Amino acid sequence: MAEAARAGAEAARAGRDPTSRGGDLGFSAIAFLLALLPRLYVALAWAREPVWDGHYYDFGARRIAAGLGYSDDLIVGGQPVWHPWCHYPVGYSGFLGLVYKLFGAGPHVATVANAVAGALLVVVVHRLARHATTPTRARVAALLAALSPGLIVYAALLMTEPLAALGLVTAPWLLARDAARGRLVRGALLAGAALGLTALVRPQSLLCAPALALLALRGPGSAGARAGHAAASGLAAWRRGALAVALSVAAALAVVAPWTIRNCRVMDGCALVSTNGGWNLAIGAFPRATGRFETLRAGDGCPITRGQVAQDRCWMAEGLKWIKSDPVRWLALIPKKLSFTFDHESFPVGYLGEANPAAWPEERRAAGRRVLTASHLGLLSVAALGVVALPRLRPWRALVAQLAALAAVLGLIAWGVLGDDHAFWPLAVAIPVIAALPLPGRPANGGVVGYLAFAVASVALTHTVFFGEDRYHMVVTPALCILAACALRRAERR
Repeated sequence: MAEAARAGAEAARAGRDPTSRGGDLGFSAIAFLLALLPRLYVALAWAREPVWDGHYYDFGARRIAAGLGYSDDLIVGGQPVWHPWCHYPVGYSGFLGLVYKLFGAGPHVATVANAVAGALLVVVVHRLARHATTPTRARVAALLAALSPGLIVYAALLMTEPLAALGLVTAPWLLARDAARGRLVRGALLAGAALGLTALVRPQSLLCAPALALLALRGPGSAGARAGHAAASGLAAWRRGALAVALSVAAALAVVAPWTIRNCRVMDGCALVSTNGGWNLAIGAFPRATGRFETLRAGDGCPITRGQVAQDRCWMAEGLKWIKSDPVRWLALIPKKLSFTFDHESFPVGYLGEANPAAWPEERRAAGRRVLTASHLGLLSVAALGVVALPRLRPWRALVAQLAALAAVLGLIAWGVLGDDHAFWPLAVAIPVIAALPLPGRPANGGVVGYLAFAVASVALTHTVFFGEDRYHMVVTPALCILAACALRRAERR
């Protein structure tokens, strides 16, 4: 035990302990600059007028910056009448509105803010990865995030995914950092506040709250000291986990509550964050559903004269009715939804091509789609190995179990490469499944890795229920970077 404690102290002095305050901060700074430079170039050279959903986020941000709130004006009797919104989540427009208020609404202000947020995302990936794996692997995770083509290109898009991704990795980092220092309550409250802000950008981020328990199961202390001491009893560990989740959820809801109260006050009904859940369910279930986005029309079931809350509730009711009337058809769409979500990465190129067609002829678009898709599928494939241990010869049960898991992942990769439909989405399903299985000889699939696997599962589940588009996987691209850096680790010590 004394030897383990000495090893932990030596690791801390060397800056290899993730609980040490100054551990590898120099590399975090280097990673920030490495990430910022290409993102700034894209933000300045490629950005044009926002299109698609980006148009609405930008418009909402400008209204917020002007002191008009999240709204537009309707012309009634020849006079403009203030009209509140909450169809889209407010978080990203609120972020841009603050940026516009501070720096003006010039042509590249928003995209430069995106670039800075993207670089901060890489820093948080590095800091979080240090609680999941070795310092070297944590650096690899940061480099993967810094140089991800999709995350770089996204700096030129006024879309929510990178900001939502930043929140999804910031929350567990805050909790893991403070729990390791014996400050579980503070870490849980900070993590909940971060998750609440993330929910204002992407409401389904709240699904990750239960996974925060995985980060609180171990008691405080350095990595070396923990290795030399017996783990806390199972009951005590789960009490810590339950406390962390309860505090985090309470903090998250406290952050969201003012916006919910605003909606109840100014809209035609109450909405937690936004009013597009019913729309999205209907898009994934109505008779013309294909598994991806399709435009709903009033003739599909709901008139357009209703208020936003009432209309969303109408689409929710219609969606549930369509699912109940033909559940087999709805279930049959699930593979297509997951394929649209995980099997390619083309949205950023499509957005840029729509915003600036002259600069993005079809040949360049096709090349861009190939680069983004290849990098995403390669990352997803290696990330699936992040929950599999490097097989060891002894004990034989562990060897057999991990060889089986490795064979399963490699088989899914081969199916994606060689199959007629090139389906890689089963890898996204396999990550949380393998992480949860109590296989002998498995790596440490709890803690940060367990949270990241849960985050991947939350995206898969969300778009199984609603509909799929490739931009939705971008929120877990940083998680995939950490998982990929953890590929084929050593088995967890008992």
